[in-house]
Amino acid sequence: MKKQTKFGVGISVIVIALAFLAWLGYGESKTYYHTIAELQTLTGSARSQRMRVGGTVAAGSIHRLSGRVDFVLQGEGKALPVTYIGSDPLPDTFVDKSQALVEGRPASDGRFVAEHVQAKCASKYEAAPGGGAASGSSPQSSM
Repeated sequence: MKKQTKFGVGISVIVIALAFLAWLGYGESKTYYHTIAELQTLTGSARSQRMRVGGTVAAGSIHRLSGRVDFVLQGEGKALPVTYIGSDPLPDTFVDKSQALVEGRPASDGRFVAEHVQAKCASKYEAAPGGGAASGSSPQSSM
C-alpha cells in the first residue's frame, strides 16, 4: 500500500471516530423543558430522558438532609416533589417562593431527581415598597 493511501485511511478512521463521539455527546447532553403539568402526561421513553422543569419553590418545603435536599416545586396548580443530589452548592437565591429550574430525571416513585438547580429571587420582580411607578425625576436633598 502506498503511504498516501495509509495516511488517507488513518485520517478517515480518526474523522469517523470523532464524529461518532460528537454524536454520542450530543445525545447525552440533550435536555427537554417541560412544565409540571406536562411531566405528568409523559409516557414511555420520554419519561426517562434528561429534562428541565421549572416552578415556584413551595413555602416551607425545603428540607436539607445528609447528601441531598428535598423540596416541592409548584406550578399550574400542580406540585412536584424534588430531590436534589448534585455536588454543587445550591444558589443563595434558592429560598421559599423563589422561581427554580431543576435539571435531571423523573424517578419511578413520582419524585424528580435533580442534578442541577438554578434559582432566581422572586423579590427582584415585585413592586418596590411605596407602590408608585418609577418616575424620571426624584427629589434630592441639598446640603
